[in-house]
Amino acid sequence: MFRKAKIGGLPLFFALISMMLAVLAVGMKYGYPELSWASLHQLLFYNGGTELERISVFEVRLPRLVVGAIAGAMLGLCGVLLQDGLQNSLAGPELLGVSSGASFVMALITVLHIPISYELQPWFALLGGCIGGGIVILAAGGRHGSIHFILIGAAVTAIMNGLVVWIVTMGTSNSTSLLFTFLMGNLANRNWNHVANLAPWALITIPLAFCFVRSLNILRLGNEAAEGVGLNVTRIRVFLLIVSCAMTAAVVSQCGPIGYIALIAPHLVRSVMQEYNAKTVLPFSALMGALLLSGADILARTVFMPREVPVGLWTTLIGGPILIGLFARKMGGRPDQ
Repeated sequence: MFRKAKIGGLPLFFALISMMLAVLAVGMKYGYPELSWASLHQLLFYNGGTELERISVFEVRLPRLVVGAIAGAMLGLCGVLLQDGLQNSLAGPELLGVSSGASFVMALITVLHIPISYELQPWFALLGGCIGGGIVILAAGGRHGSIHFILIGAAVTAIMNGLVVWIVTMGTSNSTSLLFTFLMGNLANRNWNHVANLAPWALITIPLAFCFVRSLNILRLGNEAAEGVGLNVTRIRVFLLIVSCAMTAAVVSQCGPIGYIALIAPHLVRSVMQEYNAKTVLPFSALMGALLLSGADILARTVFMPREVPVGLWTTLIGGPILIGLFARKMGGRPDQ
């Protein structure tokens, strides 16, 4: 479907930036109270508007949009690292046990009221994500086919989710309700503190992701070719997993597990651009991920306003059918892929 409509890098860049600006404008306008475009213009450029409008825009809607953009960009990059690094087009944190491992640790902290500061929680989520992802990769035993990873990842995810349910049964009604909202993936009530907690992880992991451009392109040639040019495949994949887990853990700790952004964003970029060079795919996947998550969050809080649907549900409803289509296409090819 997308291969017929190849779009160059510069047009796609301006298209994504324009759509991102439109999403930011719509996100700041709609909600309670809803602003007119004239009121929003006065508020942003002339310090106008009422006190309620200023608080709604600058303290509620804008930080939520910023968190969504940063988290989406990190997830988009994470998808490229895992898919190209593992030579698996269906690789993603939600399918490799990374998200479920991080969620399990966050469930322990939330329900058992473990006294861990908010700033340190991403580190513990990182530990859980590395354990979950590491189990899947080790259990795959060097086989990088889609079927092996999907089946093993599904098993590890099921185990982790079962442990989360067990943890929930040990909690009080208040902590269980809070955990349920968290596990759905949510950007509600995010403020500048969440931005401050997420930003350092983004500032470290995003540049690290771009350091793997050459390695990712070499890995696309296959293990033997990569080793033939002197690349230590095992070590590079370990580093890729750590960086991917760090991105996922930071997002999970601040927003909960948000599925399918990491899986979808790179595929959309590759399909639209017909480009597989990591130097191009990485930055555009970050932009695509930011746009997808920010746009989904606007749907989450406006479609059934004043009621709000968790953004993780929207990304799952959209990403699930796309995943089925991708998996069906892979099954239609070589069965060992």
